[in-house]
Amino acid sequence: MAAPDRSFPKKEKLCSHKVIDELFNTGRSFVKYPFRVVLLITSEQEVPVRVLVSVSKRRFKRAYKRNLLKRRIREAYRLNKNLIIPLLERNNVNIAIAFVYLPTEIWDFKNIEKAMQDLLTGLKKRLSLTEEQQNE
Repeated sequence: MAAPDRSFPKKEKLCSHKVIDELFNTGRSFVKYPFRVVLLITSEQEVPVRVLVSVSKRRFKRAYKRNLLKRRIREAYRLNKNLIIPLLERNNVNIAIAFVYLPTEIWDFKNIEKAMQDLLTGLKKRLSLTEEQQNE
């Protein structure tokens, strides 16, 4: 059995301004502290998930602090994305997702990773419920 893919290539990063606008205008959002998650089911993507990470300039004035948090969030996602990708591939669903960091203090990686694991597990449950409702 092959090891899960733990890379985070460019094609998995959400860069399209058109998709980002659509994500924030029409996507569903929920809060799973320390993140606000915005989710949009999309079509015609080459990968099952495209991810955007955002840290508020209002809360963190210094760029090095924002960059540190974004690196930690991306790394936590990269290490735990295997919780959600198999479900999406199995159901042939593509999503665009934005993680917006909410706290005003800098969390260490261990706490961010734990929060990301909880978030992706909850998201997996939400998506599987949505899929079951669509199949009925």
